[in-house]
Amino acid sequence: MGCDGGTIPKRHELVKGPRKVEKVDKNAELVARWYYCALSQEKLCRPIVACELGRLYNKDAIIKFLLDKSADKTPMEAASHIKSIKNVTELNLADNPAWSGDKESIKGDKYDDIQSARFICPVVGLEMNGRHRFCFLRNCGCVFSERALKEIKSEVCHK
Repeated sequence: MGCDGGTIPKRHELVKGPRKVEKVDKNAELVARWYYCALSQEKLCRPIVACELGRLYNKDAIIKFLLDKSADKTPMEAASHIKSIKNVTELNLADNPAWSGDKESIKGDKYDDIQSARFICPVVGLEMNGRHRFCFLRNCGCVFSERALKEIKSEVCHK
């Protein structure tokens, strides 16, 4: 029958092997970079700024980071290279007309499509969801896709 005292456990039942390392989903990691602030891990909300490394931040999170000069503060690796507000550029993003994320009230019975993006490229129309590369101009903050940069072939702002 079992569990009557006459059973002898085998070695594989007693000794557990090494745990398997969890693999990070690359698609989910890309989506997280485009939807969440690299410093505060909150959802991105306007005004959005970017550093020279291409990381996206909420502007208020950067300001709080720069103003907090306490001695016990450990430098965040996501923003350790930012020394002043001049190191970041405020982005001019084009809204995606097909995106309806914040417009609807979420009660838990709705499917969130992580592939639909909040912003798009104003030139080509590609969504900013992590699948395509995007660039921004440091002097004006306009954001557009790398594909649009190849089509335009100029360093002047598209607006």
